[in-house]
Amino acid sequence: MDENLKKFAEKIKAARSVAIFAHKNPDGDALCSVLALARLIELNFGRRPICVYDGNIPDALDNVPDRHRIQFYQRIDLTRPFDVAIVMDYGTARNIGGPSQILEIAKYTIEIDHHINDAHVAELCIDDDTAAATGEIVFRMMNALSWTADVDVLNLLAVAILTDTGFFKFVRAGRGDALRIMARLVDGGVNIATLADGLNNKPRRAVQTEAAIVSNAEFLRHGKIALATVEKKDYKHLDGRGELILNLLAQIKGVELIALLKQQKENQIGVSLRGRMHPVDHIASALGGGGHTYAAGAVVADTLENVRTRLLELLKGEDL
Repeated sequence: MDENLKKFAEKIKAARSVAIFAHKNPDGDALCSVLALARLIELNFGRRPICVYDGNIPDALDNVPDRHRIQFYQRIDLTRPFDVAIVMDYGTARNIGGPSQILEIAKYTIEIDHHINDAHVAELCIDDDTAAATGEIVFRMMNALSWTADVDVLNLLAVAILTDTGFFKFVRAGRGDALRIMARLVDGGVNIATLADGLNNKPRRAVQTEAAIVSNAEFLRHGKIALATVEKKDYKHLDGRGELILNLLAQIKGVELIALLKQQKENQIGVSLRGRMHPVDHIASALGGGGHTYAAGAVVADTLENVRTRLLELLKGEDL
């Protein structure tokens, strides 16, 4: 058995209190990996971890198993040190948000992530940047440690992988583990059609807002770059990170790179980037963010106008 996994099991077995969280504004992989690991710990160690988040969780994820058990971080006692704090799918420390307070005072810390981290934040690191999703790492842990799992765990891991791979669109050539894992989850009882239908749960206002933003998108470099902007007045109507906007723009013939600017606050701009076979992670890194080769992003403390100017300058250097 891998020494890190052995130590993980030892620490959880000895702990009386465990907290699990991921990055701020959790997406499908972050939320479902947290909930799946919490359920696995409950089933195999008799411990019931506290699951917390910061920011907002998309309505599209309301139907995932155990959604009710994750709570906003300010609703728990942040002065009480947990025996073990586990941070998942966080990418970089500044993405953690409020739950970082839990990490700072915990007696022992663990991280589980599939991003390339600029600096580790925990004592025990179970990271794999070749994994397509953090849910994939949890699946491997479950099998390596021979843990018992129920159908809720399997469904949560399936949603984690499906959403983070864009239903397998972002799986890289030569790295088909996510597909093999999904086959095993389906063999175990997962129904992909049912999960996909459950994710179709956006509020009407969110869909209408995102459709309007798509209709006002700009097209640069002879239509090879699509650039959409969400102003502050519309940001509150988004459900999650604006995935519908990104997906619709990616369907347009000739578009190779999609950029979405989101004015979260007056001087806080979220940037989401997608590439159709064109890497975008280096652009996100230049803006202080990161992510995956074809799906990345950043949060920039500046005005919308300034961030737009910086982004356009970076896009000038792209060989499209």
